[in-house]
Amino acid sequence: MRILFLNKAPKNAAHYDVAGIEKLLNSYASPGTKVEIGFPDNFAGSQVEEELGNQSMLNGLDHMMDVPALIRKIIWAEANGYDAVIQSNTFDPGVDGGRLVVRIPVIGPLRTTIHAAATLADRIGITVPLRSHIPYTWRLLRMIGMAHMVTDIRTIHIYGPDLDKRRAEITDKSVALIKDLVRDTGAEAVIPLGGAIIPYVVDPADLQAGAGVPVFNTKSVSIRFAEACVALGMRQSPYTYPRADLKAEDFVKQV
Repeated sequence: MRILFLNKAPKNAAHYDVAGIEKLLNSYASPGTKVEIGFPDNFAGSQVEEELGNQSMLNGLDHMMDVPALIRKIIWAEANGYDAVIQSNTFDPGVDGGRLVVRIPVIGPLRTTIHAAATLADRIGITVPLRSHIPYTWRLLRMIGMAHMVTDIRTIHIYGPDLDKRRAEITDKSVALIKDLVRDTGAEAVIPLGGAIIPYVVDPADLQAGAGVPVFNTKSVSIRFAEACVALGMRQSPYTYPRADLKAEDFVKQV
């Protein structure tokens, strides 16, 4: 089984060890599954993410600009023999669009993990890197009908370069924040969004041990769910996502 783990931004914007992260992702997969990191082609406006990040103002705008390039890459993945595509970003950019153009499963970490958590807990807390993520995350939760499951969304106020050097700080702040969510809001499980930080820098298992509450790993949950979809023949419903017969080049043609 081959799964494309699709980065939201072009390769030049990847400020992480691609080989190291790919090794981590494959450690979550079952024997016989190969997870490969992929990138959309560069596109006009791809610099917006870096500008927003420099201002600590990641508010979802960059995700909206990414969508056409992500859809083209999802079409490419199906044409090149991948069995499923997982959007690497935990805010699911391009997932709904991708489901409208391919038959293979297209998986979003937010939607997948919130539903997994909802099978094991009634009240879910969420952490995000920046305050600007909070209203965006609430909108996404309302769109997928899961806002009622979430007790609150809180931020660790950490983002930027050299995150590996801040592992201890991120761990301590995250554990404290998760404990606050449990104490103040009655959260019974927690989902940390912002995969560049958790799990790429800090292991959710360490947060779970420190906070004493289930903490879900968005990457591992998504990979195992994608495997289940492929193994069981599950895919997005054609009634929910009626698919047009389009090719990648249709997304670059002009009228």
